[in-house]
Amino acid sequence: MSVNELSAVLWRERELLELLTFKLEEEQLLLAAGRSRWVSHASREVEQVLERLRSTGLERAASSAEVAEEWGVAADAPLREVVAAAPSGPWGEILAAHLTAMVELTTQIGSLRDENDRFLRAAAQATEETLAGSVTGAATYDASGVSGAGSDGARLFEGTL
Repeated sequence: MSVNELSAVLWRERELLELLTFKLEEEQLLLAAGRSRWVSHASREVEQVLERLRSTGLERAASSAEVAEEWGVAADAPLREVVAAAPSGPWGEILAAHLTAMVELTTQIGSLRDENDRFLRAAAQATEETLAGSVTGAATYDASGVSGAGSDGARLFEGTL
């Protein structure tokens, strides 16, 4: 693999990070609008993009390791160190631009994820409160199996008194 292939992998990863940003914003809009019917679909799409990012991340690691060794850096060096070791020429700037864009996108994704988590927690709490408020007095069953409201009066049970 060459530095050209590493750059191509980084482009694909950036595109996936942008797609993930879009999918998280889409999910956030659904949550904010109370359109819970579609949230599961949006969440599934987010998971699909994350899976593609995982495989692209592995591809990037392999490409980066090869370029790192070529440039005299440890194969397991982070991308930042590989970029710093780039020989003079355009590749250093190109890889640095990829790295900067990916850091910015990752920061945006973290913020969106946190906001969506807050929306989901608030929705879950509102649902719990609604369900708790909808339960009125509990009914009991009498000897014939008919449901009746519980009485607040005293009860006499066989064998007591």
